[in-house]
Amino acid sequence: MIYNTWSDFLIFVREIFGERKNNIILHDPRFIGNERKYLLEAMDSNFVSSVGEYVGKFEQAIAEYTGARYAVAAVNGTAALHISLLLAGVTSGEEVITQPVSFIATCNAISYCGAHPVFVDVDRDTMGMSPEKLEVFLQKNAIKKADGWCYNSRSGKRFAAVVPMHTFGHPCQIDEIAELCRQYNIPLVEDAAESLGSRYQGKHTGLYGKLGAVSFNGNKIITTGGGGMLLTDDEATARLAKHLTTTAKLPHRWEYYHDYTGYNYRLTNLAAALGCGQVEQLENFVTQKRKLAKQYNEFFKDTEMRFFTEPANCRSNYWLNAVLLADRKERDAFLAYTNDHGVMTRPIWTLSNRLPMYQACQAGDLSNAAWLEDRVVNIPSSVIIPDYYQNIKAGKYV
Repeated sequence: MIYNTWSDFLIFVREIFGERKNNIILHDPRFIGNERKYLLEAMDSNFVSSVGEYVGKFEQAIAEYTGARYAVAAVNGTAALHISLLLAGVTSGEEVITQPVSFIATCNAISYCGAHPVFVDVDRDTMGMSPEKLEVFLQKNAIKKADGWCYNSRSGKRFAAVVPMHTFGHPCQIDEIAELCRQYNIPLVEDAAESLGSRYQGKHTGLYGKLGAVSFNGNKIITTGGGGMLLTDDEATARLAKHLTTTAKLPHRWEYYHDYTGYNYRLTNLAAALGCGQVEQLENFVTQKRKLAKQYNEFFKDTEMRFFTEPANCRSNYWLNAVLLADRKERDAFLAYTNDHGVMTRPIWTLSNRLPMYQACQAGDLSNAAWLEDRVVNIPSSVIIPDYYQNIKAGKYV
């Protein structure tokens, strides 16, 4: 029975993607608008690095789309998250509470600050940080000191930030997490790398804390090849973010003088030009991806596999669609079967707390994360544009 479902799934995927012979990958970009036009304009301007008008235009477009007051462009989402953590006040030797279900970049950005991740479990219905598990962890481990900050009773280290991640574009219960952060006076930094276009209770992800970070990696809903953006409503924070990401160089006609340890993290004008073309298609892409998710949900509703749908009170971008198998054995069999037949699928990431760099980090009960790790598989999720590759060859998008 299950293998009939799997073979039917292959047929279904090939039909909806209009690809009967070639391999179908998990998520590839779509360039159907002004991307080439803006790229050529950026090239013709001769401003191809971080100086150029498209960087500012892209920042403004993302700020307007998300509702953030300010957006600061960076070379990738990891860089945007790293700077966000620094601006939130994370320093060496401190601890940052995050979730084990995430791409490695989340923990790496924490590590770049010299800080250490502390792991709190996720909810099964969001795959993002659980506010209930966070509250239990804080009640057990957090103590407030006279300086107003919250410290780990076990290690004595300050909890410098809480970093939830909106897994595969599905918002976690970010309002409840934000309230806990207010109660315990711990800065909230959202890893919204995967959730551009996703909203929780009508508000865009990445805007519930002091800072948020999004990604424009090549496999994201829109791409600049590699890129990211820091979101904030605070003018001083945005100003300092832009300063730090441009090597902290003070303006001068010819002198090079730097007043902080800055970073060469500024997005290039060429990448921003591509982003300006992409962001014009963003809402259309979200619509198309939600349509695909609806088709998947309809297909799987009478099968033994469960399609992961958006949590309550959310509008998910469905960046990567996901299904849940019965157990790890069935998960691995499905992965082998689909990839052997030219349809790319992949498991959820190995939990961050299992990786050698972070195995010694403190963790609460992570039973939900472990349950998901054994069952979740991502399935093809690209925006469906009929005859896309044929149209490229025909020069339709030039």
